[in-house]
Amino acid sequence: MTSVVLVAVIVLVVALDFTNGFHDAANAVATAVSTKALPMRPALALAAVMNLLGALAGTGVAVTVASGVIANPGEHGVAGGLRVVAAAVAGAIVWNLVTWYFGLPSSTSHALIGGLVGAALVSATSVHWAGVLDKVVIPMVVSPAVGLVLGFLVMTAILWLLRKADAHKAGRALRRAQIASVAALALGHGLQDAQKSMGMIVLALVVTGHQIGYGVPLWVVLTCAAAMAAGTYTGGKRIMRTLGRRIFQLTPPYGFAAELSASAVLYTTAFVFAAPISTTHVITSAVMGAGATRRRSAVRWGVAGDIATGWVLTLPAAALTAAAAYFVFGIG
Repeated sequence: MTSVVLVAVIVLVVALDFTNGFHDAANAVATAVSTKALPMRPALALAAVMNLLGALAGTGVAVTVASGVIANPGEHGVAGGLRVVAAAVAGAIVWNLVTWYFGLPSSTSHALIGGLVGAALVSATSVHWAGVLDKVVIPMVVSPAVGLVLGFLVMTAILWLLRKADAHKAGRALRRAQIASVAALALGHGLQDAQKSMGMIVLALVVTGHQIGYGVPLWVVLTCAAAMAAGTYTGGKRIMRTLGRRIFQLTPPYGFAAELSASAVLYTTAFVFAAPISTTHVITSAVMGAGATRRRSAVRWGVAGDIATGWVLTLPAAALTAAAAYFVFGIG
């Protein structure tokens, strides 16, 4: 029976990875599609491939998610531990679908962490609060701020470097450069987001005694990478419109600056700090920062405020949804 439940949990995690792919595909390609650097389908195909490669590039974030949120996942037995993991994933999936429906660029990462905390609390499972603070809450606040400032600085540098260049030629060159920057951003997304799902599968394997320690098996890496790549290729047009047009009307220089800035933040947090940050938060704030170099009123701060509200609600909303799912999974 335990093996059946474990398989069901893994399937649920794969479903989360798929929704993460189509939900967050906008993060990687909205800027390039909006500036006409790439058509929609080729952009999604490029993002899918780079997401796949990014997922294979490291496991530090996966270990953080598996070991840094719940202090003792098996303290209430195997069935209780699996129920916590399943409820956490269900909470994240529901929040992904809700925010996708309304076209809000929210964070799958924080939905998953919020779901894990919510399920742990209602099950009386110990939460590693120091880990949540250091590896989730602080990076959640700091990374968008860094993305905003970096986007502003990079765009300022580009404007200065191109101050004497022919606008038409510079735009064409930067449109081509966006192909590289969007690939880098998609790689960073795979490096960050696929690892969080890997961490949930590892957590389930540890709870059931199928492995000791929090190393990530190759089959887990490949499964999560493939699911995210498949989800990415299906696209997420609702969120794409918000990120590509509603915040700020992007042109190639601004898109390139935002993508480059966001990629730098993603790589630094994954490789240096092994912190699970939100690709959504970083690219959105980088777009705002780049756009603010034109003039502050060029950024639609009202739309940005709606997005920020979604960010703030993600952790508690996913936690409550996961708590409800924990009780539903216990029926019968």
